[in-house]
Amino acid sequence: MDARRTQRPGAARRADRDDAEPGGLVARGRELVFGPESAASPLALGGRGVLLVGLALWSLAFFSSAMDGERLAGSFMHLIHLPFHEGGHILFMPFGSFLMSLGGSLTQLLVPLVCAGALLTRRDRFGAAVALWWTGQSLMDIAPYVADARALRLMLLGGHTGAEVEGHDWEAILGALGWLSHDVALGRIANALGVLLMLAALAWGAHVLWKQHQARASGDTQPQW
Repeated sequence: MDARRTQRPGAARRADRDDAEPGGLVARGRELVFGPESAASPLALGGRGVLLVGLALWSLAFFSSAMDGERLAGSFMHLIHLPFHEGGHILFMPFGSFLMSLGGSLTQLLVPLVCAGALLTRRDRFGAAVALWWTGQSLMDIAPYVADARALRLMLLGGHTGAEVEGHDWEAILGALGWLSHDVALGRIANALGVLLMLAALAWGAHVLWKQHQARASGDTQPQW
């Protein structure tokens, strides 16, 4: 009998056990996020570089508008978030009024996160970094509405402020949780997390491009588009 064959099941079980341990999971996660990159063509590197610089400059505009609900609502990104936000209300409607209120903001965040995860599993780390940037900007977009839960001054989709109608999502959410008095602090936390996610995404995208450039410089003959 081949001794190697008798060892394989045990070795496989040990490998599975090692992967299930915290250290193994961390190592696999690090490899997934920061693993080796294939060489990219000059056209792909240039295009991704231009996109990354554009996102960085756009980020500065969003940072200058932080917590300004009217300016953020007037941005192009808000138009992208809006269908997912409104669709989320419909999606979560069968689960009660609380989840229906939360579902708009939740779906607005989950859609770019799912995109990031799907791209990452395909080893498209640059695409995942762009989707992570989208997630962070979406969180910035939500932050002013969280902070407005008591004041109800922000203009809603129908052209009225929350005070002129029945309130808005985050008044209902924080009111149900008993957290209305913390609305401004929670809005600022959401904004800060959004900014951090956007900065992390830009740094990650730059890291991926640098590794793709290094792979090309090292003589990799199979460029990745």
